[in-house]
Amino acid sequence: MDSTFSSRKATKTKTLVINALFIAFTLAATMFINLRLPIMGNGGLIHLGNVPLLIAAFVYGRKTGAIAGAFGMGLFDLISGWTAWAPFTFVIVGAMGYVAGLIAEKVPGNRVFVYALAVAAALVIKIVGYYFVEVILYGNWIQPFGSIPGNVLQVVVAAVIVIPLVGRLKKIVGQG
Repeated sequence: MDSTFSSRKATKTKTLVINALFIAFTLAATMFINLRLPIMGNGGLIHLGNVPLLIAAFVYGRKTGAIAGAFGMGLFDLISGWTAWAPFTFVIVGAMGYVAGLIAEKVPGNRVFVYALAVAAALVIKIVGYYFVEVILYGNWIQPFGSIPGNVLQVVVAAVIVIPLVGRLKKIVGQG
């Protein structure tokens, strides 16, 4: 048997399994580790789905980050009553994972600073993306401002959890 083919097949299988695991982790953390806040707009759902999304992006790269975010949180929207949001979540959170992973992969320098920069970029994507989606869905330019604090809180809490851990996690899985 051709060892190159076998190795390529094992790599594809490993990638598929890692992507599936991070989709499941993101879905579960979004669905089961959340808190609904009584604030204006849709920023009232605070969840930890951004934690596995950022871990996927920082440890396994931009593609895994995009896949984990897009499918994990998109599936959450589909099965939890937020169905109208699913296509927007797929694009916005997929972009968050991709950009965070891209920055983590390509920007040189102090890793803590780079990860913080990647989180900041993901946060901007989340705030801007969901703001305009809410404008479209609600036809109101003011109401979406109520979602911004919840979105900021979600991503900041995820950053506080992920940034101190990601260097160690990369060493454990042999990526760092």
